[in-house]
Amino acid sequence: MSRFAFLRLPVAMYRAFPCAYHPERIEDEEYIAIVSPLLVEPGIRKLGDFVQHSDITLLMHVRAVSWMTYTFCKTLGWDHVAAARAGILHDYVTYDWHVPDPSHRLHGFRHPGFAVKNSREITELSALEENMIRRHMWPLTVIPPKYKEAWALTLVDKVIATRETLRKYQKH
Repeated sequence: MSRFAFLRLPVAMYRAFPCAYHPERIEDEEYIAIVSPLLVEPGIRKLGDFVQHSDITLLMHVRAVSWMTYTFCKTLGWDHVAAARAGILHDYVTYDWHVPDPSHRLHGFRHPGFAVKNSREITELSALEENMIRRHMWPLTVIPPKYKEAWALTLVDKVIATRETLRKYQKH
């Protein structure tokens, strides 16, 4: 990786964004090979039944976060495989957090732990992937991310979630 790889980041992210909510446009075969085994899992497919922000489903959200974090990390020469996988798994919860229920109170604080538990049931997680999933809600998680890739996921998730939330206020 070049010392100046970060200079390519804005262009890479700008080019990647149109595919964030249109996975059929993604032509990166490496990315597709990384996430395909996760996307066929019934629990992951079920994320399409839950709304995340505005009119965006949880499955759409995790795919967008995965693709953008993968692009971010690949551009900088970081672990883009872990980035793609953790992006898909970071919000892997099996409930609608909008429905009041004591079992998932304080969703923002607790769901990263639920996501790690659910992820371990379908795949092995590296220490990096686990940290990315467990700490993506920082500062709510109190303990900050440990790895640069985890910081990337945290940042991308915040940007994507903000965009999705503000979407309902945009004039068409």
